[in-house]
Amino acid sequence: MFIAKVRGNVVTTQKVGKMTGKKLLIIEPLQVDEKANKFQPTGRCLVAVDSIGAGDDELVLVTQGSSARMTESTSDSPVDAVVIGIIDTVAVMGQITYRKDK
Repeated sequence: MFIAKVRGNVVTTQKVGKMTGKKLLIIEPLQVDEKANKFQPTGRCLVAVDSIGAGDDELVLVTQGSSARMTESTSDSPVDAVVIGIIDTVAVMGQITYRKDK
């Protein structure tokens, strides 16, 4: 699993049947800058299925690979990444790095 920020979404009109009705998000994995005690963008993005209703600029928890096909909404689908949680708080080295309400 990894932490990512939702950067946008993807809309498709033509797709395989198993993907019908699935919301697709553009996510950017983040890395922790321990010296500054904050997240830094990685500069790379990927598309993930949204299984929980995440929105733009939210920090989310993402899983990839075969684990991405283990949620109720993605089982038996051609999925490589899925958003499985919306993050409320992150603490790194005992200090709050991120709080959703701020």
